[in-house]
Amino acid sequence: MGLTLTERRAVAETIAVRYILASKRDKGRILDELCATTGWHRNHARKALKTALAPKIVAPRSPRPVTYDEDVIAALVLCWTVLGMPAGKRLAPMLGELVGVLRHFRELTIDEDTAGLLVSMSAATIDRRLAPERAKNRLRGRVGTKPGSLLKSQIPVRTWAEWDDAVPGFVEIDLVFHDGGVRGGGHAFTLTVTDIATGWTENRSVPDRTAKCVLAALNEIARAMPFPILGVDSDNGSEFINDDLFNWCQGRQITFTRARPGNKNDGCHVEQKNWSVVRILVGYYRYDTATELLLLNEIWKLQSQLTNYFYPQQKLISKVRKGAKITKKHDKARTPFHRAIDHPDTPVARIVALTRTYSRINPAATQRQVHALTAELFTITTAKASPTDQPHVNKRARLREATTSPTRAS
Repeated sequence: MGLTLTERRAVAETIAVRYILASKRDKGRILDELCATTGWHRNHARKALKTALAPKIVAPRSPRPVTYDEDVIAALVLCWTVLGMPAGKRLAPMLGELVGVLRHFRELTIDEDTAGLLVSMSAATIDRRLAPERAKNRLRGRVGTKPGSLLKSQIPVRTWAEWDDAVPGFVEIDLVFHDGGVRGGGHAFTLTVTDIATGWTENRSVPDRTAKCVLAALNEIARAMPFPILGVDSDNGSEFINDDLFNWCQGRQITFTRARPGNKNDGCHVEQKNWSVVRILVGYYRYDTATELLLLNEIWKLQSQLTNYFYPQQKLISKVRKGAKITKKHDKARTPFHRAIDHPDTPVARIVALTRTYSRINPAATQRQVHALTAELFTITTAKASPTDQPHVNKRARLREATTSPTRAS
């Protein structure tokens, strides 16, 4: 197969300087080589070498017209903040619905042209335009689960690959530590319950992780869920692997399973919510007073409206490994609310109730309430005695606390 025109021009440019500096005999030899390589006639080869040495005048490229002006980007940042700063692939499918809701509640005052441009933005464009804002928000994490030893033989193991197509009601549960990097108890914990089929998530904070407190929080969450709990999956922590939770599930005919020890990905649905809901919102401070516990639970009740009715989520469809490369495919981003009402097993009465609740929520106002409560929570916890004043706190814990303070967009 012969060389392409681009490749022949590249060959000419490579040898042009050598040709102009060569003697007459060497020039003839270089021309012979170039003609043999490119198939050109000698006269055309001479012209090509001369052209390759000619200076090229590059005209400056005229700037592209601005499609998304400052008004569009400002509206985009507002929508992104209201939805909890999601990635472009999760934000783009929700923009049409969210812009309509925010305009209805007069939270977003834009004309029809601006609204049209905003809802037409692609996921890639959204990510590019939001990159400076996203860079301001970074958090890192820790974990601290102690294994439970009771009843393991009676509770079957479930892996992450199961229950993917379950009906609403099969949930994963986990406990988040609010210890501020200082272990030893005396601080609050947050119970996270995530429905696998819809992504519906509820949180409640408890003063300690005894079975009694965890079960009380689980009962409250079960009453708040829009569908009955049919199955519970937990890690192997002693707060879950105990007689109280085991009997609670048996008495309600709820399937109770547990993850494999040391395999956090078995609880990937709830682990992701531990980060995207709990840690991003309240960070890694130490919460160990009754006032902080009260504020945490007020935050969770408000945040539930945003997480379940307005925050879009994506579910993994397939995961294919080819050598060292893993290719994942996700479905179109949808909210837990939409997944719940679109599920064929959801009764009509429940759909009507959920839709009525959805129509009454102003997401921007709810977001402001959440921010006000978190600001109050941070003010209280930072006003307490610094952990450095406590002799039992080591240097590594103090450093970790200093480098993991939560940040939020204004």
